[in-house]
Amino acid sequence: MLLVVNAGSSSLKLAVFDRNLAQVAQARAERIGTEGHGTALREGLASMGIGAVDLRAAAHRVVHGGAGLTAPCRLTGAVLAGIEACVPLAPLHNPANLSGMRALAGLVPDLAQYVSFDTAFHASNPRVATEYALPAAERARGLRRYGFHGLSYAALVRRAQSAPFAPVDRLLALHLGNGASICAIRGGVSVATSMGYSPLDGLTMGTRAGAIDGNAVLRLAEVHGIEGAGRILNREAGLLGLGGAADLRSLRAAGTAEADFAIAHFCYWAVRQAGSMIAAMGGVDAVAFTGGIGENDAGVRAGIAEGLGFVGARIDPLANGRNEAILSQTHSNVAIWIVPAEEERQIAQEVTQVMAGERG
Repeated sequence: MLLVVNAGSSSLKLAVFDRNLAQVAQARAERIGTEGHGTALREGLASMGIGAVDLRAAAHRVVHGGAGLTAPCRLTGAVLAGIEACVPLAPLHNPANLSGMRALAGLVPDLAQYVSFDTAFHASNPRVATEYALPAAERARGLRRYGFHGLSYAALVRRAQSAPFAPVDRLLALHLGNGASICAIRGGVSVATSMGYSPLDGLTMGTRAGAIDGNAVLRLAEVHGIEGAGRILNREAGLLGLGGAADLRSLRAAGTAEADFAIAHFCYWAVRQAGSMIAAMGGVDAVAFTGGIGENDAGVRAGIAEGLGFVGARIDPLANGRNEAILSQTHSNVAIWIVPAEEERQIAQEVTQVMAGERG
Protein backbone atom coordinates (compact mmCIF):
# COMPACT_ATOMS: atom_id res chain seq x y z
CA MET A 1 0.00 0.00 0.00
CA LEU A 2 1.01 3.60 -0.62
CA LEU A 3 0.82 6.18 2.17
CA VAL A 4 0.16 9.78 1.10
CA VAL A 5 1.21 12.45 3.60
CA ASN A 6 -0.04 16.04 3.42
CA ALA A 7 1.68 17.86 6.28
CA GLY A 8 0.56 21.41 7.00
CA SER A 9 1.82 23.95 9.50
CA SER A 10 -0.91 22.96 11.98
CA SER A 11 -2.41 19.83 10.46
CA LEU A 12 -1.63 16.42 9.05
CA LYS A 13 -3.70 14.48 6.50
CA LEU A 14 -2.97 10.83 5.73
CA ALA A 15 -4.46 8.63 3.04
CA VAL A 16 -3.65 5.05 2.10
CA PHE A 17 -4.13 3.69 -1.43
CA ASP A 18 -3.93 0.13 -2.71
CA ARG A 19 -2.19 -0.93 -5.94
CA ASN A 20 -5.34 -0.06 -7.92
CA LEU A 21 -5.29 3.48 -6.46
CA ALA A 22 -8.41 2.84 -4.42
CA GLN A 23 -8.31 4.74 -1.14
CA VAL A 24 -8.61 2.23 1.69
CA ALA A 25 -8.01 4.41 4.77
CA GLN A 26 -7.57 8.02 5.89
CA ALA A 27 -6.74 9.98 9.02
CA ARG A 28 -6.48 13.63 9.95
CA ALA A 29 -5.08 15.65 12.84
CA GLU A 30 -5.64 19.38 13.40
CA ARG A 31 -3.96 22.07 15.51
CA ILE A 32 -0.82 20.04 16.08
CA GLY A 33 2.03 22.33 14.98
CA THR A 34 5.06 21.10 13.06
CA GLU A 35 6.59 19.67 16.24
CA GLY A 36 3.64 17.33 16.53
CA HIS A 37 3.90 15.62 13.15
CA GLY A 38 5.73 12.59 14.55
CA THR A 39 3.07 11.90 17.15
CA ALA A 40 0.26 12.60 14.68
CA LEU A 41 1.81 10.22 12.15
CA ARG A 42 2.14 7.44 14.70
CA GLU A 43 -1.40 7.92 15.97
CA GLY A 44 -2.81 8.27 12.47
CA LEU A 45 -1.24 5.04 11.26
CA ALA A 46 -2.49 3.25 14.36
CA SER A 47 -6.03 4.57 13.90
CA MET A 48 -6.03 3.26 10.32
CA GLY A 49 -4.65 -0.11 11.39
CA ILE A 50 -1.60 0.38 9.17
CA GLY A 51 1.82 -0.91 10.18
CA ALA A 52 5.24 -0.42 8.61
CA VAL A 53 5.10 -3.86 6.98
CA ASP A 54 1.91 -2.86 5.15
CA LEU A 55 3.56 0.02 3.30
CA ARG A 56 5.60 -0.19 0.11
CA ALA A 57 6.28 3.57 -0.08
CA ALA A 58 5.16 7.01 1.06
CA ALA A 59 4.38 10.08 -1.02
CA HIS A 60 4.42 13.67 0.22
CA ARG A 61 2.82 16.87 -0.99
CA VAL A 62 5.38 19.67 -1.28
CA VAL A 63 4.06 23.15 -1.88
CA HIS A 64 7.11 24.76 -3.51
CA GLY A 65 9.64 23.04 -5.72
CA GLY A 66 11.09 26.20 -7.24
CA ALA A 67 12.29 26.28 -10.84
CA GLY A 68 14.29 23.06 -10.52
CA LEU A 69 11.84 20.56 -9.04
CA THR A 70 9.03 20.38 -11.57
CA ALA A 71 8.11 16.69 -11.60
CA PRO A 72 7.32 14.02 -8.97
CA CYS A 73 10.41 12.12 -7.88
CA ARG A 74 12.01 9.95 -5.23
CA LEU A 75 13.19 11.78 -2.12
CA THR A 76 16.99 11.90 -2.06
CA GLY A 77 19.47 14.07 -0.22
CA ALA A 78 19.69 16.41 -3.22
CA VAL A 79 15.90 16.67 -3.51
CA LEU A 80 15.61 17.32 0.23
CA ALA A 81 18.17 20.12 -0.11
CA GLY A 82 16.21 21.57 -3.03
CA ILE A 83 13.02 21.62 -0.97
CA GLU A 84 14.87 23.27 1.92
CA ALA A 85 16.22 25.91 -0.47
CA CYS A 86 12.63 26.83 -1.33
CA VAL A 87 11.67 27.52 2.31
CA PRO A 88 12.04 31.33 1.82
CA LEU A 89 9.57 31.05 -1.07
CA ALA A 90 6.93 29.20 0.98
CA PRO A 91 7.73 29.87 4.65
CA LEU A 92 4.34 28.65 5.88
CA HIS A 93 4.36 25.40 3.92
CA ASN A 94 7.73 23.89 2.99
CA PRO A 95 8.95 23.64 6.62
CA ALA A 96 5.80 21.68 7.47
CA ASN A 97 6.26 19.43 4.43
CA LEU A 98 9.87 18.76 5.48
CA SER A 99 8.76 18.06 9.03
CA GLY A 100 6.42 15.37 7.74
CA MET A 101 9.21 13.71 5.76
CA ARG A 102 11.60 13.70 8.71
CA ALA A 103 8.94 12.46 11.11
CA LEU A 104 8.12 9.55 8.81
CA ALA A 105 11.80 8.72 8.34
CA GLY A 106 12.11 8.57 12.12
CA LEU A 107 9.17 6.17 12.38
CA VAL A 108 9.96 3.97 9.35
CA PRO A 109 13.63 4.56 8.43
CA ASP A 110 13.76 2.11 5.51
CA LEU A 111 10.56 3.21 3.79
CA ALA A 112 11.04 4.74 0.32
CA GLN A 113 9.68 8.28 0.19
CA TYR A 114 8.56 10.28 -2.86
CA VAL A 115 7.42 13.85 -3.42
CA SER A 116 4.95 15.66 -5.66
CA PHE A 117 5.00 19.43 -6.08
CA ASP A 118 2.17 21.95 -6.10
CA THR A 119 4.22 24.20 -8.36
CA ALA A 120 4.92 21.55 -11.02
CA PHE A 121 1.60 21.85 -12.89
CA HIS A 122 2.37 25.47 -13.73
CA ALA A 123 5.81 24.78 -15.22
CA SER A 124 4.01 24.90 -18.58
CA ASN A 125 3.25 28.62 -18.22
CA PRO A 126 4.97 30.66 -20.95
CA ARG A 127 7.91 32.77 -19.87
CA VAL A 128 5.98 35.98 -20.54
CA ALA A 129 3.53 34.84 -17.85
CA THR A 130 6.16 33.95 -15.24
CA GLU A 131 8.83 36.66 -15.52
CA TYR A 132 8.62 39.76 -13.35
CA ALA A 133 9.84 42.96 -14.99
CA LEU A 134 12.98 43.08 -12.83
CA PRO A 135 16.68 43.45 -13.64
CA ALA A 136 18.37 40.22 -14.71
CA ALA A 137 20.40 39.97 -11.49
CA GLU A 138 17.22 39.98 -9.40
CA ARG A 139 15.46 37.48 -11.64
CA ALA A 140 18.51 35.24 -11.25
CA ARG A 141 17.69 35.03 -7.52
CA GLY A 142 14.56 33.10 -8.41
CA LEU A 143 12.21 36.08 -8.27
CA ARG A 144 9.52 34.96 -10.72
CA ARG A 145 5.97 33.63 -10.74
CA TYR A 146 5.57 29.93 -9.90
CA GLY A 147 1.90 29.26 -9.09
CA PHE A 148 0.43 26.79 -6.60
CA HIS A 149 -2.48 24.37 -6.01
CA GLY A 150 -1.07 22.47 -8.98
CA LEU A 151 -1.94 19.07 -7.57
CA SER A 152 -5.56 20.16 -7.16
CA TYR A 153 -5.66 21.49 -10.72
CA ALA A 154 -4.03 18.39 -12.16
CA ALA A 155 -6.63 16.24 -10.40
CA LEU A 156 -9.38 18.54 -11.65
CA VAL A 157 -8.20 18.18 -15.25
CA ARG A 158 -8.16 14.39 -14.88
CA ARG A 159 -11.66 14.29 -13.36
CA ALA A 160 -13.08 16.68 -15.98
CA GLN A 161 -12.28 14.21 -18.77
CA SER A 162 -15.10 11.89 -17.70
CA ALA A 163 -18.84 11.99 -16.93
CA PRO A 164 -20.71 13.93 -15.77
CA PHE A 165 -18.23 16.45 -17.12
CA ALA A 166 -16.90 16.72 -20.67
CA PRO A 167 -13.51 17.58 -22.15
CA VAL A 168 -13.18 21.28 -23.01
CA ASP A 169 -10.40 23.38 -24.46
CA ARG A 170 -10.52 26.47 -22.23
CA LEU A 171 -11.16 25.69 -18.57
CA LEU A 172 -11.27 28.34 -15.83
CA ALA A 173 -10.53 26.51 -12.57
CA LEU A 174 -11.06 28.09 -9.15
CA HIS A 175 -9.51 26.42 -6.10
CA LEU A 176 -11.28 28.24 -3.27
CA GLY A 177 -10.44 27.49 0.34
CA ASN A 178 -8.38 29.07 3.10
CA GLY A 179 -5.83 29.39 0.32
CA ALA A 180 -7.43 30.44 -2.97
CA SER A 181 -6.29 30.73 -6.55
CA ILE A 182 -7.48 30.66 -10.15
CA CYS A 183 -5.89 28.84 -13.05
CA ALA A 184 -6.32 29.21 -16.80
CA ILE A 185 -6.09 25.72 -18.31
CA ARG A 186 -5.99 25.33 -22.08
CA GLY A 187 -5.94 21.88 -23.62
CA GLY A 188 -5.36 20.40 -20.17
CA VAL A 189 -2.26 22.57 -19.61
CA SER A 190 -1.81 25.52 -17.24
CA VAL A 191 -1.14 28.75 -19.15
CA ALA A 192 -1.63 31.29 -16.33
CA THR A 193 -2.47 31.37 -12.63
CA SER A 194 -3.17 33.98 -9.98
CA MET A 195 -0.56 33.02 -7.37
CA GLY A 196 3.00 34.10 -8.05
CA TYR A 197 6.40 33.99 -6.32
CA SER A 198 4.67 32.68 -3.22
CA PRO A 199 1.15 31.54 -2.28
CA LEU A 200 0.49 35.09 -1.00
CA ASP A 201 -0.37 36.67 -4.35
CA GLY A 202 -3.69 36.72 -6.15
CA LEU A 203 -7.11 36.35 -4.55
CA THR A 204 -8.31 37.43 -1.12
CA MET A 205 -7.74 34.41 1.14
CA GLY A 206 -8.44 33.26 4.68
CA THR A 207 -5.49 35.06 6.26
CA ARG A 208 -3.45 36.18 3.22
CA ALA A 209 -3.84 39.58 1.63
CA GLY A 210 -3.68 38.46 -1.97
CA ALA A 211 -2.56 40.98 -4.60
CA ILE A 212 -1.10 44.12 -3.04
CA ASP A 213 1.06 46.97 -4.32
CA GLY A 214 4.77 46.42 -3.68
CA ASN A 215 5.10 49.87 -2.16
CA ALA A 216 2.35 49.00 0.34
CA VAL A 217 4.46 45.98 1.32
CA LEU A 218 7.51 48.23 1.73
CA ARG A 219 5.48 50.58 3.93
CA LEU A 220 4.36 47.68 6.13
CA ALA A 221 7.99 46.58 6.42
CA GLU A 222 9.04 50.14 7.31
CA VAL A 223 6.45 50.34 10.09
CA HIS A 224 6.51 46.75 11.40
CA GLY A 225 9.84 45.37 10.20
CA ILE A 226 10.20 42.59 7.65
CA GLU A 227 9.09 39.85 10.02
CA GLY A 228 6.09 41.86 11.18
CA ALA A 229 5.07 42.71 7.63
CA GLY A 230 5.29 39.04 6.69
CA ARG A 231 3.14 38.09 9.67
CA ILE A 232 0.49 40.65 8.75
CA LEU A 233 0.38 39.74 5.05
CA ASN A 234 0.32 35.97 5.59
CA ARG A 235 -1.46 35.46 8.91
CA GLU A 236 -3.50 38.54 9.79
CA ALA A 237 -4.88 39.78 6.48
CA GLY A 238 -7.44 38.44 3.98
CA LEU A 239 -10.90 37.56 5.28
CA LEU A 240 -9.57 37.69 8.83
CA GLY A 241 -8.29 41.23 8.41
CA LEU A 242 -11.42 42.45 6.65
CA GLY A 243 -14.16 40.63 8.52
CA GLY A 244 -12.68 39.31 11.74
CA ALA A 245 -12.68 35.61 10.82
CA ALA A 246 -10.68 33.51 8.35
CA ASP A 247 -13.43 30.92 7.91
CA LEU A 248 -16.27 31.79 5.52
CA ARG A 249 -18.81 29.89 7.62
CA SER A 250 -17.93 32.05 10.62
CA LEU A 251 -18.29 35.20 8.54
CA ARG A 252 -21.74 34.17 7.36
CA ALA A 253 -22.77 33.34 10.92
CA ALA A 254 -21.47 36.71 12.16
CA GLY A 255 -23.72 38.65 9.80
CA THR A 256 -21.91 41.94 10.48
CA ALA A 257 -21.27 44.65 7.91
CA GLU A 258 -17.56 43.85 8.08
CA ALA A 259 -18.19 40.13 7.53
CA ASP A 260 -20.48 40.85 4.56
CA PHE A 261 -17.86 43.15 3.06
CA ALA A 262 -15.16 40.49 3.44
CA ILE A 263 -17.29 37.99 1.50
CA ALA A 264 -18.05 40.58 -1.18
CA HIS A 265 -14.33 41.35 -1.43
CA PHE A 266 -13.56 37.65 -1.86
CA CYS A 267 -16.05 37.31 -4.74
CA TYR A 268 -15.13 40.62 -6.39
CA TRP A 269 -11.45 39.77 -6.67
CA ALA A 270 -12.21 36.24 -7.84
CA VAL A 271 -14.25 37.69 -10.71
CA ARG A 272 -11.74 40.42 -11.47
CA GLN A 273 -8.82 38.01 -11.65
CA ALA A 274 -10.93 35.49 -13.53
CA GLY A 275 -11.15 38.08 -16.29
CA SER A 276 -7.37 38.07 -16.51
CA MET A 277 -7.30 34.26 -16.75
CA ILE A 278 -9.97 34.28 -19.46
CA ALA A 279 -7.90 36.77 -21.44
CA ALA A 280 -4.85 34.49 -21.13
CA MET A 281 -6.88 31.64 -22.69
CA GLY A 282 -8.61 33.75 -25.32
CA GLY A 283 -12.04 32.86 -23.94
CA VAL A 284 -13.65 30.25 -21.70
CA ASP A 285 -15.67 27.07 -22.27
CA ALA A 286 -16.16 25.90 -18.68
CA VAL A 287 -15.78 27.13 -15.10
CA ALA A 288 -14.92 24.59 -12.42
CA PHE A 289 -15.09 25.15 -8.66
CA THR A 290 -13.05 23.04 -6.25
CA GLY A 291 -11.69 23.31 -2.70
CA GLY A 292 -13.58 23.67 0.58
CA ILE A 293 -15.33 26.93 -0.31
CA GLY A 294 -15.69 26.13 -4.00
CA GLU A 295 -17.38 22.81 -3.29
CA ASN A 296 -19.61 23.89 -0.41
CA ASP A 297 -20.51 27.59 -0.48
CA ALA A 298 -23.39 28.19 -2.87
CA GLY A 299 -23.39 31.93 -2.16
CA VAL A 300 -19.80 32.40 -3.27
CA ARG A 301 -20.37 30.32 -6.41
CA ALA A 302 -23.49 32.34 -7.24
CA GLY A 303 -21.67 35.63 -6.70
CA ILE A 304 -18.76 34.65 -8.92
CA ALA A 305 -21.03 33.18 -11.62
CA GLU A 306 -23.08 36.39 -11.63
CA GLY A 307 -19.89 38.37 -12.08
CA LEU A 308 -18.99 36.14 -15.04
CA GLY A 309 -22.30 36.84 -16.72
CA PHE A 310 -20.43 38.95 -19.28
CA VAL A 311 -19.02 35.73 -20.83
CA GLY A 312 -22.45 34.10 -20.88
CA ALA A 313 -22.20 32.11 -17.64
CA ARG A 314 -25.63 31.29 -16.21
CA ILE A 315 -25.89 29.31 -12.98
CA ASP A 316 -28.92 27.20 -12.02
CA PRO A 317 -29.96 28.35 -8.50
CA LEU A 318 -31.53 24.99 -7.59
CA ALA A 319 -28.55 22.92 -8.73
CA ASN A 320 -26.22 25.36 -7.02
CA GLY A 321 -28.14 25.15 -3.76
CA ARG A 322 -27.87 21.36 -3.85
CA ASN A 323 -24.12 21.39 -4.61
CA GLU A 324 -24.70 19.33 -7.75
CA ALA A 325 -21.87 18.47 -10.13
CA ILE A 326 -23.40 20.42 -13.04
CA LEU A 327 -24.46 23.95 -12.07
CA SER A 328 -25.00 25.66 -15.42
CA GLN A 329 -28.42 26.38 -16.89
CA THR A 330 -29.20 24.71 -20.20
CA HIS A 331 -28.88 28.03 -22.09
CA SER A 332 -25.58 29.00 -20.43
CA ASN A 333 -22.79 29.69 -22.93
CA VAL A 334 -20.29 28.39 -20.39
CA ALA A 335 -20.46 25.09 -18.50
CA ILE A 336 -20.26 25.49 -14.70
CA TRP A 337 -19.14 22.55 -12.56
CA ILE A 338 -18.21 21.47 -9.06
CA VAL A 339 -15.23 19.11 -9.23
CA PRO A 340 -14.29 17.64 -5.82
CA ALA A 341 -10.63 18.09 -4.86
CA GLU A 342 -8.56 14.92 -5.06
CA GLU A 343 -5.05 16.06 -4.19
CA GLU A 344 -4.13 12.90 -2.28
CA ARG A 345 -5.26 10.63 -5.12
CA GLN A 346 -3.37 12.80 -7.61
CA ILE A 347 -0.20 12.43 -5.54
CA ALA A 348 -0.73 8.66 -5.37
CA GLN A 349 -1.19 8.48 -9.13
CA GLU A 350 1.89 10.58 -9.90
CA VAL A 351 4.14 8.65 -7.53
CA THR A 352 2.85 5.28 -8.74
CA GLN A 353 3.93 6.29 -12.24
CA VAL A 354 7.39 7.24 -10.95
CA MET A 355 7.73 3.91 -9.16
CA ALA A 356 6.66 2.04 -12.29
CA GLY A 357 9.37 3.88 -14.23
CA GLU A 358 11.97 2.84 -11.68
CA ARG A 359 10.99 -0.81 -12.09
CA GLY A 360 10.89 -0.55 -15.88
